[in-house]
Amino acid sequence: MSKSYDIGVIAGDGTGPEVIRESIKVLKAAAQRFGFSLNFVEYDFGGTRYLKTGEVLPESAVGELRKFKALLLGAIGHPDVKPGILEKGILLRLRFELDMYINLRPVKLFPGVDCPLKDKTPADIDFVVVRENTEGLYAGAGGFFKKGTPDEVAVQESINTRKGVERCIRYAFEYCKKRNIGNKLTLCGKTNVLTYAFDLWERAFYEVAKEYPTIKADYAHVDAITMWFVKNPEWFDVIVTDNMFGDIITDLGAMIQGGMGIAAGGNINPEGTSMFEPIGGSAPKYTGKNIINPLAAICAGGLLLDYLGEAEAGKTIESAVMHITGERLKSLAAGNMGFSTSEVGDMVANCLLGVLHIY
Repeated sequence: MSKSYDIGVIAGDGTGPEVIRESIKVLKAAAQRFGFSLNFVEYDFGGTRYLKTGEVLPESAVGELRKFKALLLGAIGHPDVKPGILEKGILLRLRFELDMYINLRPVKLFPGVDCPLKDKTPADIDFVVVRENTEGLYAGAGGFFKKGTPDEVAVQESINTRKGVERCIRYAFEYCKKRNIGNKLTLCGKTNVLTYAFDLWERAFYEVAKEYPTIKADYAHVDAITMWFVKNPEWFDVIVTDNMFGDIITDLGAMIQGGMGIAAGGNINPEGTSMFEPIGGSAPKYTGKNIINPLAAICAGGLLLDYLGEAEAGKTIESAVMHITGERLKSLAAGNMGFSTSEVGDMVANCLLGVLHIY
């Protein structure tokens, strides 16, 4: 009997449903090719539901989503909903309550994709950022004193626990070992200024490193990392960092790999439920026009399959996308791809099914 997986789907807002439609199309093609089945269960969480009901997530939602090994998310963000409501109420709540303590962000330049860095090719840009996803400044510790007065004070605290830091670092070492490309793990921090938080990070990093003698462990300040991403991205293999720095450097990573239209990531609980998503926003101005680029959502589906243990299927999705960017698309920009959203999804699916040859 073939394996079967239940996948929770939150298509979300704006163009989210359009890109998720294509991601599911490709996932079904991968399942057909590799002999497993996928059962998709859809949820309407997002801005439209919130405007209609005043409810971001019902009380039963987290418990229900916890039953899935993997979730596929389209986009969260509605022009008629104040920023922060949906992001905190859906994205951050799921990350924290489902303990998705790893944010995994591959940064890879695909063939045919324009890179803003002079003379850099796909051989130069292929690294992964492992970001701690449930602590740091995002833990929400802090508050106001005398708010709204001339003496107002705002405090935002970065919470870093030994458990949280070490499990993130250990995941990064294991991922680097499994990836087996550069066998180099870089800790990104700011030990010269953030002398408490990154003292903990650095001590834990080098203690865990002793268990991985085949992995080269090194350190770089976050400001140096941003410079070297631009100047020498080929230096990097796997990078591990805290929540805030990870949030910043992964957006820079997305730009050097060609933009948000190709960037995908995962919010991972290795022992529980994980959620995979395109990095770009909901792009409401393109909603319903069938011109948005779905490749980031399709790549997110590839990461999802790898997480489920269907590594060959996930890698084949990536290969199919690389063929499409290298041989078919004029651009990754919405409306300038040379094909519609659904046509791009069809091409990737056809690559998987052998209708289009993958070079």
